[in-house]
Amino acid sequence: MPKTADIRLPDPSRWKALAFIALAQLMVVLDATIVNIALPHAQTALDISDANKQWVITAYALAFGGLLLFGGRIADLWGRKRTFVVGLIGFALASALGGAAQNQAMLFGSRALQGVFGALLAPAALSLLAVMFTDAKERAKAFGIYGAIAGGGGAVGLILGGFLTQALNWRWTFFVNIPFAIVAAAGAYFVIREPAGSRNRASLDIPGVVLSALGLVSLVYGFTRAESAGWSDGLTIGMFVASAVLLLSFVLTESKVKSPLLPLRVLLDRNRGGVYLSLGLAVIAMFGLFLFLTYYLQVVKGYSPIRTGFAFLPMIAGMITGSTQIGARLMTRVPARKLMGPGFLVAAIGMLLLTQLEIGSSYVGLILPAQLLLGLGMGTAFMPAMSLATHGVEPRDSGVASAMVNTSQQVGGAIGTALLNTIAASAATAYASSHAALGARNPELLKLQSMVHGFTGAIWWAVGILVVASAIAVTFINAGRPSAGPATGGSGSGEADGVEDEFRVPVVAH
Repeated sequence: MPKTADIRLPDPSRWKALAFIALAQLMVVLDATIVNIALPHAQTALDISDANKQWVITAYALAFGGLLLFGGRIADLWGRKRTFVVGLIGFALASALGGAAQNQAMLFGSRALQGVFGALLAPAALSLLAVMFTDAKERAKAFGIYGAIAGGGGAVGLILGGFLTQALNWRWTFFVNIPFAIVAAAGAYFVIREPAGSRNRASLDIPGVVLSALGLVSLVYGFTRAESAGWSDGLTIGMFVASAVLLLSFVLTESKVKSPLLPLRVLLDRNRGGVYLSLGLAVIAMFGLFLFLTYYLQVVKGYSPIRTGFAFLPMIAGMITGSTQIGARLMTRVPARKLMGPGFLVAAIGMLLLTQLEIGSSYVGLILPAQLLLGLGMGTAFMPAMSLATHGVEPRDSGVASAMVNTSQQVGGAIGTALLNTIAASAATAYASSHAALGARNPELLKLQSMVHGFTGAIWWAVGILVVASAIAVTFINAGRPSAGPATGGSGSGEADGVEDEFRVPVVAH
């Protein structure tokens, strides 16, 4: 017999609830891109060094990614509606703090707080959709709307970020979150009715939360410190060693505790492990590129913030086209690896074009085609990857498998921003030093040349990372075409019809 949740009458207010959940998702997605456009202005206003600028992005991504699994478990224990509303209110307060920041520490702290409350908000939103939409067709439609907002919201964020930065100032890229959060929280409080009996009463794995969060912080800080102190610095090496010890301890802990934060059976499946690893690597390449292109267009080419926002639209258009017109149409006809492998390779070709960047490079002749290839490739690969990531899991693991997709992307983004910025900064410093010694006469021109040289050096690494992601997708993932019907649990686990479908519809995470 289906579970009670599967035969419960639909909530009559579910579509109104979807509107407020989607509004909250739009706010989170906006925040991921809107700050990128404002970053050069915030850096100047708060006197943030080049070595520290990536922490505006990294602090958010690391807190978000490191605590997503924890946030999902809190929603199960505490109640999804309550967690959702608290996440929204906390996100609004953190945004107000960021907009009022008077120094870099205050800004970095506000971004980390945004990540913490985002980690409460995102899993609760997904869980609410899952328990409120019980009909398979309605559930697919609801998740489709949610995913479309996630994809299109990135483009809105780029343009809105440019407009707010140019027309007002960079602080409004934070303040704009406040009305979004207030409306969504009020609507959720009065409209959403969480079904009774849908909570998971398992105990909270506190050691797992602490070990995973500290391990990830150590890893990213190691990459960040390498830029200023070098790869052979004692503290840099110490951070990497500490990260390895903490994350190994996390794995050992998860294998022994009764209710693990991350059940290892989710990771050890060959297909899901391949998806998490290849997606994480691909996002490492993409996050660094967003930072480089923002600075290249505004600092080197002299674009205004609004023009910079519009300049990113071809990449967003490519992603939407790749996901809806290629990935979505083919993912039920061909195995996932035959979309993911070539998709990452197409993105690598687009990245390869950007290794040719120079101070005078043409936007139409070089940057535009590179962005289109990047977007098409990533969009094509992401659709089957998102579907496969939760395919065949046991019902009790559906939530954590879905959260792991978001976690791999957020942690990949944090590592990518720190790693590629470190490589770029090191290459730029070496270039400037060598050419100054050779008697370069124009300091300003040398600064720009050094910056572009650093960007292209790091982009070569991004190309290699995407090629590795493609190879992992082709070799690790051996699943056939995704089933069009309800999924069944792997390894002999009997999965109730429709349970896994609620997580099958791809959701773009930022």
